[in-house]
Amino acid sequence: MSEHDATVSGFDLDRIRADHHLPRTYLVRHVTRYDYEAPRSAAYERGRLTPRDTATQQVVSTTTTLEPTPEVHTTHVDNYGNLSEYIEVREPYTMLELAKESVVRVDWPAPDVEALNRWSLAEAAQAVAANGDPVDVTEFTMASPLVEVTPEVAAYAAEVLHPDQRFGDALVHLTTSIYTDFTYKSGVTNVRTTLSELLELRAGVCQDFAQLAIGCLRTFGIPARYVSGYLETSPPPGAPKLQGSDASHAWVSALTPEGGWVDLDPTNNHFADSRYVVTAWGRDFQDVSPLRGIVYGEDTESTLDVGVDVLLLNDLGEVAVEVVPKVRPA
Repeated sequence: MSEHDATVSGFDLDRIRADHHLPRTYLVRHVTRYDYEAPRSAAYERGRLTPRDTATQQVVSTTTTLEPTPEVHTTHVDNYGNLSEYIEVREPYTMLELAKESVVRVDWPAPDVEALNRWSLAEAAQAVAANGDPVDVTEFTMASPLVEVTPEVAAYAAEVLHPDQRFGDALVHLTTSIYTDFTYKSGVTNVRTTLSELLELRAGVCQDFAQLAIGCLRTFGIPARYVSGYLETSPPPGAPKLQGSDASHAWVSALTPEGGWVDLDPTNNHFADSRYVVTAWGRDFQDVSPLRGIVYGEDTESTLDVGVDVLLLNDLGEVAVEVVPKVRPA
């Protein structure tokens, strides 16, 4: 998903709107459904669909509904603090549905670019290396399976970043450059697309743009992590919001010399704010895949339907926007 077409080119710091950094409470629903023409005999799935507590959000409640009822359903916290769920279905089925519903309080502070500009990009990298958590510095600076700093990535990073740039300005310029240089287009990339291929295609989706930004930051020694979650979207003026019309989203988080993280969204050309809900983070998409696994059975036709809602709640805990069912083709 993206606001790309509606966003004005050029990262304008005046667009850090105060109302986007006020506390909000959301109801987040994520429903994934597989339908199969012929029965499948078993499924083994792992997912990271539960929002996590962070410095910017608190999970008030969360529920999971699974159909059919799995023989095994376990949860654990992974190496990055994400809630990981594992399910096993070991009886024939023609439909598999996982529904997650969470209430999350969100409150992102506005970023202070001028404060980040106290360091140059090179100075920031040196300060982070000297004073940052050694695990974070190592984990999020080294190459990862989907973020390999190839010569092509290093060359692009050198085009948009420079060691002498002020650190805050460098983050802004990187965000704007990816937004400007690449076209948001679904279907031209997949989870196996490399950054070098992305640089040749010059088109992709939020996952690709986040990983490219990570590669550029790591090139200059700035630890950067991949963040998955959701972004509240708004319908056109006067129109209701369609049920299930939101989608999962991805952006990048960079470690600062003061030990905090600042989150950038190159898909939409701005910093993350209180419209963003975090589900998980890791080195790249492979660490935080929302749902993946193995299905056994005859190789026949199947359909996948994913519906996501990020709905603002009022002070009474009621949905504060009009939502209507999406009309699906017959």
